[in-house]
Amino acid sequence: MIPHEKTLVKRLEDQPFALVGINSDDEKRYRERRPEMGVTWRSFFDGGSTGGPIASQWGVTGWPTIYVLDAEGKIRYQGVRGDEMDRAVDTLLVEMGVTDFERGHYGEEKPAAKPTGGKRTRGLVPLIPAPKKGKSGL
Repeated sequence: MIPHEKTLVKRLEDQPFALVGINSDDEKRYRERRPEMGVTWRSFFDGGSTGGPIASQWGVTGWPTIYVLDAEGKIRYQGVRGDEMDRAVDTLLVEMGVTDFERGHYGEEKPAAKPTGGKRTRGLVPLIPAPKKGKSGL
């Protein structure tokens, strides 16, 4: 995933876009490897295991788990990767009025995949965790 994330961050560096990661790897190992992996975006440490506090609060059971939030903090897409993630992000940028993306970076109109119906969150995933699965509608 990191090669795609690096491309996405570079492509959208001048746009209203932020990538935020949650890392469950061993903290020391991740800190040592982060520069060689090219991770330039915020990545929060989640206790060094897949059962860390952020993953537990969000009911995450598989890695990676991807949420794409809109400008209001609503989860609009879940589980998108690669081109589907690009289309989801481009779709939200169009909704915000970023006209450079009216036809997406693919040069043709394509609907974004797997919308979640705009479920409301309380903010960005790592900053203000939602209640456990079942209470938040996730």
